[in-house]
Amino acid sequence: MPQNTFAPRLLSRFIIAALGLTLVAAAHAELADKDKPMNIEADALRYDDARQSSVFTGNVVVTKGTIVMRGTKMDVRQDPQGNQFGNLYGSAAKPGFFRQKREALEEWIEGEGEHIEYNSQAETVVFTGSAVLRRYRGTLINDESLGNEITYNSRTEVFTVKGGVSNRTAANPSGRVRAMLTPIPDEEKAPAKPAAPADPAKLRPSEQLNEKNK
Repeated sequence: MPQNTFAPRLLSRFIIAALGLTLVAAAHAELADKDKPMNIEADALRYDDARQSSVFTGNVVVTKGTIVMRGTKMDVRQDPQGNQFGNLYGSAAKPGFFRQKREALEEWIEGEGEHIEYNSQAETVVFTGSAVLRRYRGTLINDESLGNEITYNSRTEVFTVKGGVSNRTAANPSGRVRAMLTPIPDEEKAPAKPAAPADPAKLRPSEQLNEKNK
């Protein structure tokens, strides 16, 4: 009998949680991505009530505001404060994928890695294993960085890249960090600040001439 009542109770908890997420999204439509509900699709789900975690497997697709993540497996945990922590897994042949829009700009950050760690509390994403981070201006790639581990902070918009032995490939036998940075087009550059005018020369009578005239 307890087994028969457990499933409805668990289902009702999922329904209540889903309704709660829907209400939050409707009331706070303009908040940052970290405050948006996380929606996940996958082929299978295993929920652990004791750990308050969910494991999604098979063609995992995650959306959270402007954030999109894709992989083969994702382990998601949420703390009592509502912060969400996710570990997304891919492979060397098909790495995990992350994408997020930059605030108030038509620019996007895209990243790939065999393992992607998402932390909504710190607003960080860590890519490991053949990690790549790209910045797109519209549909054109502007910057690209490659390394073994890349940490991106969407709050400060700062990222760090680490190389290493595990980053060695046939194309990069040293495993060093590599980056491609595109200059800003002339039409988008901020106007140069005009130089301050030089002080006009100050004329004064020659003391030598004045002495001769005495």
